[in-house]
Amino acid sequence: MPVVSLPYKYLERLCGIDRKTIIDHLPMIGSDIERILEDQVDVEFFPSRVDLYSTEGVARAMRGFLELETGEEVYPVSPSSITFSVDENLKEVRPYIGSAVIRDIQLDNEAIISLMGVQEALHWVVGRGRAKVAIGVHDLDKVTPPFRYYGAPVTRSFIPLDYDREMTLTEIMEEHPKGRDYSHIVKDKPVMPLIEDANGNVLSFPPIINGELTRVTESSKNLLLDVTGTDERAVMTALRVLCTTLITAGGRCESVTVNGVVMPDLSPALRNINVTSCNKLLGTSFSADEIATILKKMRYGAEKSGDSTVSIRIPCYRADIMHEWDVYEDVAIGAGFGNLEAELPATFATGCEHPIIALASAIRDICSGLGYLEVMPFTLSNEDVMYTRMQREPDPNALHVLHPISEEQTLVRTDLLPLLLDLLRMNKRRELPQRIFHTGDVVSSMQTYQKLALASTHPGADFSEVYATTDALMRELGISYMPAESDDPAFIPGRAVDIMVDGKKMGVFGEIHPGVLNKFDIDQPVIGIEIDLHLLFPGQKETKS
Repeated sequence: MPVVSLPYKYLERLCGIDRKTIIDHLPMIGSDIERILEDQVDVEFFPSRVDLYSTEGVARAMRGFLELETGEEVYPVSPSSITFSVDENLKEVRPYIGSAVIRDIQLDNEAIISLMGVQEALHWVVGRGRAKVAIGVHDLDKVTPPFRYYGAPVTRSFIPLDYDREMTLTEIMEEHPKGRDYSHIVKDKPVMPLIEDANGNVLSFPPIINGELTRVTESSKNLLLDVTGTDERAVMTALRVLCTTLITAGGRCESVTVNGVVMPDLSPALRNINVTSCNKLLGTSFSADEIATILKKMRYGAEKSGDSTVSIRIPCYRADIMHEWDVYEDVAIGAGFGNLEAELPATFATGCEHPIIALASAIRDICSGLGYLEVMPFTLSNEDVMYTRMQREPDPNALHVLHPISEEQTLVRTDLLPLLLDLLRMNKRRELPQRIFHTGDVVSSMQTYQKLALASTHPGADFSEVYATTDALMRELGISYMPAESDDPAFIPGRAVDIMVDGKKMGVFGEIHPGVLNKFDIDQPVIGIEIDLHLLFPGQKETKS
């Protein structure tokens, strides 16, 4: 989860209350306080609450929770004559774009830092590292509408942000820090996504970098927002969050027409919730009026529409509200968990640590002691990462997602090592050595069980290191094993070993094959270890239907 920095001065100004009161109540609206510093407090929120990834969003929620300002915040959108055209040649590249104009905003340094923070948080949480969604914020007064979003050749040039010379799109992808980080998203496309104004001035090369021309500063008063991506719903979610954040910061929103479609739509979603169902789930006895009052604290529009029904208006920035139960959760938060009566369940049992949890805990201690850092890769992946890049045959028993929301999340992971290599790819510009591990669930043949994977990358990573690491790991686990030559295509032939226990293969370790490294765009040697824990410890297997 991204860490959100909340500067006290700006936060107090937006909330209208002192920092101590704010800090005392931050956990009550769902935050985890990371650190309290002299000038700011750093917090984390669940990824579902992207509306809280800014000082403005936290202030809006806090004013409601403390009943300084309850009910829905209305977000008017005035019409404008600004238009965007979207060329057909982007259909298979990066087809969706959302846009809006923010007028008459007063930006100081803290407001700009907050804007940059929510932008990057949205890039990570909604945009999946900009692959799915990328955001551009521009000084509107420096360009001339109408605007054009089209596919440009790699020879097109402009001055990118933080540079003072023109660079071609190829040069940006190869030389600019943001280009090196994000060029993999578009470098194999037939054309490059580009946004320019009526005079041919380049505003943005999404998802990589904006132009220096439209840099936002404290003197910027009018802003143009662009949100591009491969998923229309995610694009519009990011646009709504960004617009409402800037309106809360004091701006005024105007519409933009994109290929004949007027946006943004900041109207609330309408829904009715059942009072009886809410009380049954929470174990409460709230009336319809009481639930309406509580939801107003959570910045909903809410009115009693009968003894057992409350009509609500869900704020446009609440993309996490998908079911009535999500609303019931907000009722519990708004009421205050401390105010809900606690009672023991009708039945009881004596709990104990599950063997799988105990095993995972022991493995974490061992791997940490060996100098490896634990990471948490996603549960969903795709065949390209799992098998193609690893030079392995696809698992015929893999569990595929019936209606995947993106091409990156089409199946439930069957291995862990490919995910570690993908993380090393994303962090290849970071300081070396990098040593990471993960122990967690995989799924195959409708069975869920535990695996362990470790990976290490640095110029001297070799077979001696991985052999010594495996030896130490197995010794600490109390497992005797025999090495056997491996034919796993993910590893270099002759530098890979199968882990044999009682005549059965339990895992593999060795030097990762150069072909695999090339496919993951990793330019340093990598060693890897992969162990099937349910085979190593047969009693640890879990079966799920």
